[in-house]
Amino acid sequence: MQAPSVAPAGPPPTAGLRNLAARMTRRWSVLGFTAMNLPPQQTNAAAWYGPEMAARSDWSMPLGVADIAEIEAATSALVAKDVDIATITARDFPLPAFAPRLKQRFRDEVLNGRGFLLLRGLPVERWSIREAATAYFGLGAHLGSARSQNAKGHVLGHVQDLGLSAADPNVRIYQTNARQTFHADSCDVVALLCLKTAQSGGLSALVSSTTIFNEMRRRRPDLLQLLFEPIATDRRGEVPEGGKPFFEIPVFTWHRGCLNAIYQRQYIDSAQRFPEAPRLTPAHVEALDLFDSLADDPKLNMLMEFRPGDVQLVHNHTLLHDRTAFEDWDDPAQRRHLLRLWLAPKEARPLPPVFAQRYGSVTPGERGGIIVPGTQLTVPFEAV
Repeated sequence: MQAPSVAPAGPPPTAGLRNLAARMTRRWSVLGFTAMNLPPQQTNAAAWYGPEMAARSDWSMPLGVADIAEIEAATSALVAKDVDIATITARDFPLPAFAPRLKQRFRDEVLNGRGFLLLRGLPVERWSIREAATAYFGLGAHLGSARSQNAKGHVLGHVQDLGLSAADPNVRIYQTNARQTFHADSCDVVALLCLKTAQSGGLSALVSSTTIFNEMRRRRPDLLQLLFEPIATDRRGEVPEGGKPFFEIPVFTWHRGCLNAIYQRQYIDSAQRFPEAPRLTPAHVEALDLFDSLADDPKLNMLMEFRPGDVQLVHNHTLLHDRTAFEDWDDPAQRRHLLRLWLAPKEARPLPPVFAQRYGSVTPGERGGIIVPGTQLTVPFEAV
């Protein structure tokens, strides 16, 4: 009997597909999971929905008479000595009864819980700007080290409308009265102290990036996978020594059991002005549009109206924050004015090495902020 013919040796028809799958597996395994195995649905306290959270009040921490007395005593002692605010440490700002309670709630609720906390009741109406800055910086020193918020080295920032245009690629949007859109700042925790409110608008908005992940995982896991790939985000002219004018960090990362997010859509879009930036594909744009639509969904987000004396603490790795557009007062002395801190707590979660592109380091307590050649740390007493 004649032997059956044998096809020439060579790779089976599926070999190319297997090779492609292997390459994709290696690519995704670098980020901590395979292409067919996204991180699991998140069920921790950070995965909340806006309407349910807005109906609660346990995220508020009203300050009592004794708390304020401690804060004012520590403030008065430093103001009398004309201390350089940028050098204040927790030891310089003693809060023997209040600090332990504050730090416990900060750890439980901001770093390891829902991701935010609102302190309410600082008597800013009777403080000078120096007193307010000293008290605020001293409080922050008990929670983490203050990081530079811009190329000028401001470790205490002023959030005010400077009459600038959000369309200018070298303007940070907080310097305007435009809506910011949901974003995360370049630090572990952002803190805002309200000194004055706008004539109308300027509401704070929060949304859980953890919930956005869960919703995308349920609806469009194919698009969610794209947000675990590096993506270019514009530095808006604040470029560290030896760095590119943009950084390339995935919107979502999964590291040592923690889901992290870093996001600012306007800056992702404006990074495309650089020819060397990786191009956004139509699929990437679709993924980012879905992300935005979920963040803007009132079923996910919540609004919060600041009062003078409020301090909002927000965990950037699990929440995004926003500010609605506003109309300000004609009188410059009455215009909306917030003080801002970027904080690096020593108890912060581990971050993947890719964050060093933006944070400078991934060491807890030392990371975050913006440093460029010539930056010197300072505390200004007005928005500049």
